[in-house]
Amino acid sequence: MTERARPMWMFGLLTGLFAAGYGVMFTVLDEFRDEYGIGETRLGWIVAVGFFSAFVAQIAIAPLADRGHARALVYFGLAFNLVGLFGMAWGTSFWVLMAARVLMGIGVGAANPAIRRIVINAEPDHLGRNLGRLLAADVAGFAAGPAISAVLVGPFGIPTPFLVLAVASVAAVALTARVEVEEQVEAPSARFAFDMLRAPQFSAAVLLGGGAFLMIGTFDALWAVVLDDLDAAEWVANLGVTLFAVPFVLFGPRGGRIAERFGAFRWGALGLSGAVVALTGYGLAGSAWVMLAISVGHSMLDGFTISASGVAVGMVAPAERQAAAQGMLGAVQTLIGGGSAILAGWLYESNGQFVAYAVSALAVAAITIAVRVLAGDAWTRAGSAPAAAVVAAG
Repeated sequence: MTERARPMWMFGLLTGLFAAGYGVMFTVLDEFRDEYGIGETRLGWIVAVGFFSAFVAQIAIAPLADRGHARALVYFGLAFNLVGLFGMAWGTSFWVLMAARVLMGIGVGAANPAIRRIVINAEPDHLGRNLGRLLAADVAGFAAGPAISAVLVGPFGIPTPFLVLAVASVAAVALTARVEVEEQVEAPSARFAFDMLRAPQFSAAVLLGGGAFLMIGTFDALWAVVLDDLDAAEWVANLGVTLFAVPFVLFGPRGGRIAERFGAFRWGALGLSGAVVALTGYGLAGSAWVMLAISVGHSMLDGFTISASGVAVGMVAPAERQAAAQGMLGAVQTLIGGGSAILAGWLYESNGQFVAYAVSALAVAAITIAVRVLAGDAWTRAGSAPAAAVVAAG
């Protein structure tokens, strides 16, 4: 393994471990309810507060990675995540678990943009491939969470999977400690990333990611509920989630490379166009098997195109501001994904299946059009190396 390849693999491992913590928590919520007597509404808050704290961290803390603190910020995020994992392991009350989830959200929100900055600047000519690999690591880590819980919770109790991940994270630090990290010598004058939104092409890149998460938020909120209302067996819903995740792991790196060659904006917009068709199909589907068939094609296309927004952001943002730029992308994705999940649930409850999915499809279509308009000359631009002049010119 070459020195230049090491940052990708070592920090990709950390990305997977961060995601695995959420994956484990997601699958033991029923244990928190049954063992600790925490109601469903409070469980929802435990899940949601992590996204809110991650949003704040990506906006307010992540830009510090561009000011010479990328490695330190990864370890800062890891430390917060570790404390959160211990809180999840030993907490038995709502407020302790809430606090633990806040710490986990801050940790992930601070560390992930720094990891992206390290990986992007280590190999700027392979931005698409490496961001695709980080995506694959993230999804694989989340998908590993249920398996870890299934193996450990039954025989050893609720704390065990969280403690195992904590130990694995500490071991990963030892692996990353010897990786050379290119730190910024001259800090950017801007503290946050909001000024970059004045550049139309940067706004287009962020919207590209927001559109994908609008679709994901709708899918996550409605999938199990709709299938249950269509009288599907529980295993059908679980199979659908697994089938939806697998292409992200298998095709993410290849999709990132295609985004470089074809043009990240065009490639990502193709994925959003496919999402419009799929969401419309979900709204019209009258059986679980039709839903499942649509989701297979949908996930295949998303697996290839979902990393395009990260490539687009990396392409139009200056090399010295990659952490702030990727943090802004993650923050907008978190905000739009959470908002779309709430809206989709309300629309489904009040207006039914077709309206809920149709509104989401129209919103994704509107975002796709906005991306095309704002991208301008960057619409057809191929390659991946960050170009400071693009955002500066905005």
